[in-house]
Amino acid sequence: MALYEHVFLARQDLSQQQVDELVERFKGVISAGGGSVGRVENWGLKSLTYRVKKNRKAYYTLMDLTCPPAALNEMERQMGLSEDVLRFLTIKVDKHEEGVSAMMQKREERSDRGGFGDRDRGPRSFGDRDRGDRGDRPARSFGDRDGGGDRGPRAPRSFEGGAE
Repeated sequence: MALYEHVFLARQDLSQQQVDELVERFKGVISAGGGSVGRVENWGLKSLTYRVKKNRKAYYTLMDLTCPPAALNEMERQMGLSEDVLRFLTIKVDKHEEGVSAMMQKREERSDRGGFGDRDRGPRSFGDRDRGDRGDRPARSFGDRDGGGDRGPRAPRSFEGGAE
């Protein structure tokens, strides 16, 4: 049997329990087709890069599958018919990864650090530095449209090629 990694995105307005029910339903489809489901990781509710079917967020779920292609096709067909599944992607792999996926490792690293506020920022960022003396340059306001400085007011524009 072939090995696959399958990720699907579920609608943002579902509860985590409903997402788990979707996973169980798709596990049943794979089992009925003669396959098995290994690791299942719920990556949680994440922001999407762009809207998908009017959703800005989605629940991401990874499943490791060992099944014949017919069982996979049936599961993907049912996902395509389900209004709760926004997108899915299946990749054929030579072997399943051991341990947790890269997405879960990132989450664990963030929780080990204690959040973003505890980070040592190192040297001050560019917005914090003192710009020093600005010299004898004249002050300009945002409403100063004539260019300011010692050039004087702008000359009126004329139309070329036409009669004035």
